[in-house]
Amino acid sequence: MIWLIVRISALRLWHNKAELVLTFVVPLVFFSIFALIFGSRERSGETATIKVAVSDMIKNADSQKIIEELQANGTLRFVDADSQVLKDGELKLLDPKVCERLVREGGASVAIVLEESKKEKENQESTLSAKLLTDSSDQVAPKIVSALVQQLLVQKSVAALAKNAQPVPPPNSPALPASAIPADSSAKSPIAFTLPEVKTIDLVGGQKKNPIIAMYASGIAVMFLLFSVVGGGGALLEEKENSTLERLLASQLTLDELLMGKWLYLMLLGTLQTTLMFVWGEVVFGVELSKHWEGFLMMTLVTSAAASSLSLFLATMCNSRAQLNWVSVVLVLGMSALGGSMVPRYLMSERIREVGLLTFNAWALDGYNKIFWRNLPLQSLWPQLAVLLMIGLIFMIAARIGARRWERV
Repeated sequence: MIWLIVRISALRLWHNKAELVLTFVVPLVFFSIFALIFGSRERSGETATIKVAVSDMIKNADSQKIIEELQANGTLRFVDADSQVLKDGELKLLDPKVCERLVREGGASVAIVLEESKKEKENQESTLSAKLLTDSSDQVAPKIVSALVQQLLVQKSVAALAKNAQPVPPPNSPALPASAIPADSSAKSPIAFTLPEVKTIDLVGGQKKNPIIAMYASGIAVMFLLFSVVGGGGALLEEKENSTLERLLASQLTLDELLMGKWLYLMLLGTLQTTLMFVWGEVVFGVELSKHWEGFLMMTLVTSAAASSLSLFLATMCNSRAQLNWVSVVLVLGMSALGGSMVPRYLMSERIREVGLLTFNAWALDGYNKIFWRNLPLQSLWPQLAVLLMIGLIFMIAARIGARRWERV
């Protein structure tokens, strides 16, 4: 009897396609997604690229040599004042204020400002030092650039120390008389050298009460927004299964009015849920919602509208609530992984980042990060708002086309 129960359970699983997919297909899909994210660089041999801006306040041979060695490093990609990546061998030195602007706006991960260190003693020569302007939303790039710059500055200091060191006579050599030493001898007194300083300044995260929460709150909010509205869109399929949809369409209610009513309800539901999450984040964890409520409201309304359109499109494409459930799980988790809700995008290779731009989450997160992380003006949100509006319109049109099969019933 035990084996009979096992056989019956296996047959039930085999005939339940949704459970079969969730058991065997979904784990393989997500294993593949995370393998692509974390293993693409090792397989392809590519190196993570970091966008840097450079300012040279010294402009001598040593600073120029350091910049050339930074250019030769395949990890760094120099950018111009418009955050455009320069070609190999091309260089545009920027003003420190321009470098600061690029880091604040996300055009560069790190800005390197080469300058002279201050003399603490009269007999101490000024040495090269560097100031790194960073954005802590990328927790990897500042550490890599700091290590590279520190290494180059130490090498230059050691070379300068060796150049200025006085030769020591052999222990058995006869001492020269004072008259044998030229009057215009250029012998110098010992010079004190200090290790070069690399000062790191966090331009963005350093101003936040709780930078980790400010950076990741939007990712969690967008992922659960998708789950909520997609689940709410399943009400259409429930109404179809219990014949409520036919009775509604037999009345004076049109299919267009039904879809628009469902869409408006889901948009308001998503807006309320996201607002509640951010209000809780401000009260408990210090997310600065009250300072950015205009941008938050714009992004939340557009994001909820696009998510609601996606929900209706999935509902019109599926035949049952069970089918919608497993399709939505695969789709929402996949978009969340590639779009940055589950894995920070700075950990991804360039190719995976480009793929992530095809997802709903990436554009929504970019908009929220501009508001809560970078404190950018509302005008900077237009690319994200435009793309999300276009996504919502496309999915709404597709949902209306998919719902035509219900009119023929």
